[in-house]
Amino acid sequence: MIDLHYWPTPNGWKISIALEEMALPYRIVPVNIGRGEQFKPDFLAISPNNRMPAIVDHDPVGGGAPISVFESGAILLYLGDKTGKFLPRDLRGRTAVTEWLMWQMGGLGPMLGQNHHFRMYAPEKLAYAIERYTKEAHRLYGVLDRRLQGREYICGDYSIADMAAWPWIVLHERQGIDIDEFPNVKRWHEKMKTRPGVQRGFDAAKELRQASAAGPDEQAKKILFGQTANR
Repeated sequence: MIDLHYWPTPNGWKISIALEEMALPYRIVPVNIGRGEQFKPDFLAISPNNRMPAIVDHDPVGGGAPISVFESGAILLYLGDKTGKFLPRDLRGRTAVTEWLMWQMGGLGPMLGQNHHFRMYAPEKLAYAIERYTKEAHRLYGVLDRRLQGREYICGDYSIADMAAWPWIVLHERQGIDIDEFPNVKRWHEKMKTRPGVQRGFDAAKELRQASAAGPDEQAKKILFGQTANR
């Protein structure tokens, strides 16, 4: 059994989708980030960066004590290695999937996250910041669109790279992106939506998503966006 410490965000969806696609038994442990539950000592013990998702695998390969993993990209690699699914074994295939996973972790996610912040949550509408991150989002969609030209999935075969990128593309309207400008991304996005594992992972603990649909209140914003080394 795997404990998934989770809240319904793109990074959380990556892992619930992966667990469903890999047919691994898991249970969701909610981490309400708007209430500061990511700062609880028991969570920090497995996720020292005070970010979800994180997992605890109670049945690791080879047995022994449970293994905890934080950072969504590291979790996807761990699960791919654990199951032998959606992560190629050959050098070239694994390298390509790792490249595109790192592209999502280092570029697509952070830049689209900043786009969301300045468009939806910043107390002041800063035109420069909104323009900066909207343009960067547009550039990254172009990178993905070119990669998907002539490919069904990001690395040809379906992989953890697709699971990592898709949850961020789901929110394209909030990012000020017209997905019709990117026909390969649109085709891939629609195909991903038809996968039963993606559907189940996206709907995991759906009630949590409904509870947070209104967005963070002022107290939650202070918790989410006011963190320092001293919290």
